[in-house]
Amino acid sequence: MADRLTQLQDTINQQADNFCNSIGILQQFSTPSKFPGFDRSGSQTPQQQQEVTDYAHLFATLIARCAKDIDVLIESLPNEDSSTELQVASLRQLEQESQKAGEKLEDVVARGEVLLSQIQSALADIAQSQLDMQHSSPSHISNGNGISHDNSVPSNNTYPFVNSNSNLPESKPALNTGF
Repeated sequence: MADRLTQLQDTINQQADNFCNSIGILQQFSTPSKFPGFDRSGSQTPQQQQEVTDYAHLFATLIARCAKDIDVLIESLPNEDSSTELQVASLRQLEQESQKAGEKLEDVVARGEVLLSQIQSALADIAQSQLDMQHSSPSHISNGNGISHDNSVPSNNTYPFVNSNSNLPESKPALNTGF
């Protein structure tokens, strides 16, 4: 509420500035009044008269717009009818809604953690299966000094994890050099 009050005070100050400036402009550009028995020869050009009209219209617009803003800000302030009991009831309702949203969030997080553990388990199984396939492959022959040679001929598809129905180009099998 303090924010609305601050906005209202700023708008009222702006309206006071508009009033002061409009009075200053009217004093600066107004035509002198003629008094009976006192004749002063001095005339005002039509251009000066046009400027006064433009300023009058400008300040009338500014004052009207600012007055509308003040009305809107006053209407947005809480009513006197808003008692403490109504505010407490409103806060209780907001707390209940917040509690329900928190419970939903906890459920979503719990489901997400379960899915994450399932995905991690599946990835671990896939990695272990790949390691098992690499170690159990008979194409690895050791020559006795700890160096193994791969005597297998690669398949037509060098992308082992890509579906064979994909649009990737097939690579040609490498020649067996017999090392």
